[in-house]
Order: sequence, then C-alpha cells, then structure tokens
Amino acid sequence: MMVKEKWWIEFRKRLEEGKEVHSFVIRGAAPPKGTQLILFYVTKPVRAIAGYARYIERTVGNPQDLWSKHGNESVLGSKPRYEEFVGNAAEVSFVRFKDLNVAVNPVSLSRLLMILGVKRLSRKGFYVDKDVSDRLISMME
Repeated sequence: MMVKEKWWIEFRKRLEEGKEVHSFVIRGAAPPKGTQLILFYVTKPVRAIAGYARYIERTVGNPQDLWSKHGNESVLGSKPRYEEFVGNAAEVSFVRFKDLNVAVNPVSLSRLLMILGVKRLSRKGFYVDKDVSDRLISMME
C-alpha cells in the first residue's frame, strides 16, 4: 500500500502510544482485498517499504457510518479533520490492520523494483506472492 510520509509518521505515533488496530482511510472503494499482509511503501521523500502489518479487512461504505464504527483507529484523529479529508465522497474505504512493524532496514525503491522486475510501481499499489513478501520482510528485519 502506498502511503504519504505524513501518514506513516502518524501510524508510527499510534504504534508508540500502544494502539493495536489501525485504519487507513481512502475515498471510494479501494484496494487491498483478499490479502493477509500489507507492505507500506512510503512515497517521496522516503521512497521505500518502511514497514508491514497484518491485514484485518477492508470496509467500504457510508463515510459517517464508517467514522462512527472505526474512526478511533484512524490517523485523522478528529471528525472535522476526517470530514475535510473525505469531502463529499459518497463512500469511503477503511483498510484495517494490526501488528504494525516498522522496518529496521527499509527496502529502497531501487531494490524493490529489482526484486519485482518492474520499471515503476503502480499508484494504486501492488500485490506480491508469499515468497516475495517473506523475502521483503527478511530484508527489513
């Protein structure tokens, strides 16, 4: 999952505060679905896989209903900030995860591209098989 540095920093703060379950909010119906693990690729200026977590679920629905149910898991922190973020979106996705791990050795973009055998990453993120995810996790530890 691609995440901006400012949100990655907020997830790390939540982890340090002892929060166990987190939610990444996206406007509209968004990936991932049908996975067990989320790899966090932090965009510029970091440009690296900076951590990973266990996927719980992706919930898509009405913005107000989802805030009531999962808002306390979000890095957005307050309902006004959330409402500003989602704007007038008809639906939002809450990608829920737990067991957040921050990489000791983040995997750089150049190394990641070499491992995946691609020239660039999709803006929507990417899926990898278990062997690749195991390899990336071992590189981060």
